[in-house]
Amino acid sequence: MRDLRFAALITCLLLSVNAGGVHAQTETAETADSPGETTDVVPRKRARNVDLDAPVVDNGSADIEVQLTRSVDSASRNMLETNKQALAEKPDISQMPDTPGEPIVLLDTEVSAGTAARLAWDTGAFEAVSAPTPILVVNGVNPGPTLCLTAAVHGDELNGIEIVRRVMYGLDPKRLTGAVVGVPIVNLIGFKRSSRYLPDRRDLNRHFPGNPEGSLASRIAHSFFNEVIRHCDVLVDLHTGSFYRTNLPQLRADLRNGEVVKIAESFGSHTAIVHSPGADGTLRRAATEAGIPTVTLEAGEPMRLQSDEVTEGTRGINTLLNELGMYRGLRVWGNPAPVHYESRWVRADAGGILFGAVKLGANVERGQLLGTVTDPITNVRVEIRSPFEGTVIGMAVDQVVLPGFAAFHIGIRTSADNLYEPMVPGNAIPTNNNPENPPPDDYDPDGRDTIENS
Repeated sequence: MRDLRFAALITCLLLSVNAGGVHAQTETAETADSPGETTDVVPRKRARNVDLDAPVVDNGSADIEVQLTRSVDSASRNMLETNKQALAEKPDISQMPDTPGEPIVLLDTEVSAGTAARLAWDTGAFEAVSAPTPILVVNGVNPGPTLCLTAAVHGDELNGIEIVRRVMYGLDPKRLTGAVVGVPIVNLIGFKRSSRYLPDRRDLNRHFPGNPEGSLASRIAHSFFNEVIRHCDVLVDLHTGSFYRTNLPQLRADLRNGEVVKIAESFGSHTAIVHSPGADGTLRRAATEAGIPTVTLEAGEPMRLQSDEVTEGTRGINTLLNELGMYRGLRVWGNPAPVHYESRWVRADAGGILFGAVKLGANVERGQLLGTVTDPITNVRVEIRSPFEGTVIGMAVDQVVLPGFAAFHIGIRTSADNLYEPMVPGNAIPTNNNPENPPPDDYDPDGRDTIENS
């Protein structure tokens, strides 16, 4: 709970500087019909350069009010408002970069080369449940690709929030090639409620790329996808396990896509790679289908901040930045990463108290004991053994389970010949009538999601 309060405090502080981090400047252009005359075009704000490590402070609007009130006592109210706006919108020349480069335009705001900015994305939900979502942007002095980092698409997943913070606040725009866009908390509505879902119990990560006339989840997904994601050249979506499960730090990627393979291989040797095209409606799948190479970085469990998982995730992204040629000197791992072209969940056959007998990352043999389920009333114990040879890449924490509960996720040792297409599109319920086309092992017909949550 203290971790949640701390994270919430960070969010509030970020929101408080939204007005101070964006600097508006109206642009004009000559019309072709009336040479020499000017007319307003679509206004574009220019982001003020901010030091992301500096303390969060108020934007100074109160000081502007006092200053103007003292200096224009005899002016009319209209003149006061006009002067106030002019002072607030005056470009801060001292903050402009002295190095040539290309600005990045995001959310109708221009971020100059060699600067960092805090922007805000409005989900479009009504005021009582919504608030502008902080977007961190670091634009390098040299042109290059735009890497986007998204976290907390599920509001109860905290490790990704801290990974984004560490990466973004560790970047110097004077040394960066290209731009890095970080969204620490995509699902701010769910985050405030400590919930995976939106208030209508829909999973935001099943509605991308969205629909502007659909459900709340579809509208939010459409807004985020078009206003932020379409500006990305590469995307890393950060997640954890769900429903009291934990994941070994791993990348989930569609290994049939050559560009996605290049991104996945750039994370280094300590981050396992699991082939997965992604469920229909996930941000990863929608972005990949839109031509944006995307991987999901899974690390740890929900509702907790886990230092080791955060450290490994941060190192992986730093290695990616180095491999992309965006930020030199951050390479951490260089050996080939372990790749699992196939993975399966092993389920409990009895209800009771689950006790794990293996740890994340353990290599297991066929028939090896993974854990036990003990009935607290009869004291009958049922063993769970691995039907596969492979690596434990995900598992449930010890808890009370029911028969059929997905308990251990095994990355199977196999070859690239086993690349598969999801057998269950979206949330469709598979049929068991054809024994040659059984439902996939990660499908949970009683749940709202597949176990592959990202």
